[in-house]
Amino acid sequence: MPRIPFIAARFPDKTESKDDIEIRLSRHLRALRVRKAEVQADDPISDTPEEDRNDGWRSPTDLGEDDRRRIRCRATALVARREAATGLGHLRKEEREQLSVLRDGVRLVTIPSEHRADELAAELHAEMPWMAPATEAVWHAMRASVRSGTPGFRLPPLLLDGPPGIGKSTWAQRLASLIGTATTQIDAASEAAGFAVAGCQRGWSSAAPGRPLELILRQLVANPIIVVDEIEKPGRVTSDKGRAHDLTDALLGLMEPVTARGWTCPYFRVRFDMGWIGWVMTSNNWRQLSPPFLSRCQLIRLGPLTSNNLLGFVEREAERRGIDGASVEAIAGALSRVDTQPDLRSLNRLLDRIFSLQNRPPIH
Repeated sequence: MPRIPFIAARFPDKTESKDDIEIRLSRHLRALRVRKAEVQADDPISDTPEEDRNDGWRSPTDLGEDDRRRIRCRATALVARREAATGLGHLRKEEREQLSVLRDGVRLVTIPSEHRADELAAELHAEMPWMAPATEAVWHAMRASVRSGTPGFRLPPLLLDGPPGIGKSTWAQRLASLIGTATTQIDAASEAAGFAVAGCQRGWSSAAPGRPLELILRQLVANPIIVVDEIEKPGRVTSDKGRAHDLTDALLGLMEPVTARGWTCPYFRVRFDMGWIGWVMTSNNWRQLSPPFLSRCQLIRLGPLTSNNLLGFVEREAERRGIDGASVEAIAGALSRVDTQPDLRSLNRLLDRIFSLQNRPPIH
């Protein structure tokens, strides 16, 4: 995988401590005075009066208290300027160490060819055919990424709108697995406003970097898939000063390519290139979202699941997990008799239960 710079900061190869600088400056000053003394000793005509050269004479390698004070001040100033030049001087030592993993950049997941893009899209469609509109959008994005010659795959922000329980989040996580990138899911209905996405600045009890940045620091991959579930239902947090922190507002700068490339983390107060993140938002009613948010993502409308969709899902999952055919037939029979069709979450729980029962140790 290619690597790209991710943080707007410098990591010096060797860090010289304040004590090291003081020692170096002291040696340099002694050497200068020794050379000056040697020149004066060789000069038959010296401006220095004889009595000054003999009375109270001191070795040129001796440093007085005033010399030491000036050296300490100079060393302190050099350390401060060097830290400021890194862009990390305002951070604590442990925070600089946390960001040091970015010294050599981060990886980018790539789609090697249009043929591979076709294969990935076909596999995703075979697993979840009812998500065809979303899969088609990703397929076009993968092929466009190959044709444009960009160093990695960039997925434009997607908004998957449809009934609950049809597998929108599952589809996004499966996409990340197929292309080989990292992923995390943020539940907008239960998270504290935009803090989960953007992070929280110091001064709040929950101060921390956002989960997308935490994921990148952990996996060192610049283009993960971030799934934001039920985006139209976020909570809102209001500070003591009356300032509201809304999830969709926090997302606007991260979804806009220009601002995302130089996005400043509220916690670290350092700029990062967040422009490679693939955002996949899910909703049950896109009309509840603001026009500025909708203008930044591709809206994909999805319909409800059919009986054939559910049965096909059960058959594929049963084969993948090694569940016997009798169980599959029992589930198929139940699906044909119920008036209200279950969703994928219910079916997944049922399949998990069957798998657990079939694989429990025998009791003698």
